[in-house]
Amino acid sequence: MRIVVARCQVDYAGRLTAHLPLALRVIMVKSDGSVLVHADGGSYKPLNWMSPPCTLREGVAEDGVPEWTVTAKKTDDTLRIRLEEVIHDSEHELGVDPGLQKDGVEKHLQELLAEHTVALEEGMTLVRREYMTAIGPVDLLCRDAAGASVAVEIKRRGEIDGVEQLTRYLELMNRDPKLRPVRGIFAAQEIKPQARTLAKDRGIDCVVVDYDELRGLDDPSLRLF
Repeated sequence: MRIVVARCQVDYAGRLTAHLPLALRVIMVKSDGSVLVHADGGSYKPLNWMSPPCTLREGVAEDGVPEWTVTAKKTDDTLRIRLEEVIHDSEHELGVDPGLQKDGVEKHLQELLAEHTVALEEGMTLVRREYMTAIGPVDLLCRDAAGASVAVEIKRRGEIDGVEQLTRYLELMNRDPKLRPVRGIFAAQEIKPQARTLAKDRGIDCVVVDYDELRGLDDPSLRLF
């Protein structure tokens, strides 16, 4: 990521036109090619920006002032940034971001289901949390009422990637004579229709769990129906 603090003027032309008069601002150039112009206010939202795919060309205006021209590849939109005075210019390698984890809900959900395995299936008992395989840990290893092994993958939102992940775990676990046969349960607060279809095709059961009910916040005695 490149961060530039500069006294600049910004003009956007294309499907609409917009003008930012000369002022001190922060310009961010991200590795995906996006360019964002921020003020010291307005929370997270930039004053103006260009989303990728786009190209950034650094040049000099006729009067000798440095000027950036950011052009969208799919449209005629152009963002022109005139840098009257550059206060700071630096580049930083941020690496791959693991993504946002919202207040530990997924981890807490795993803890709650480990304590209340009957929410997954009647007669289910816990063998171990974070059962390690050669490609990573399965959230829960359980046994059903018949004593068969069950691998449980837990997500906040159940999508196709989660089903694929559980499929890989099951393939490895079913090679272990001490565990097999191992079936899978895909548990989440919400499961996308595509993920549910794929899970059914792979012989994986889907269980939608109520986080608040597991936390004890949803008291059935307070319900009217």
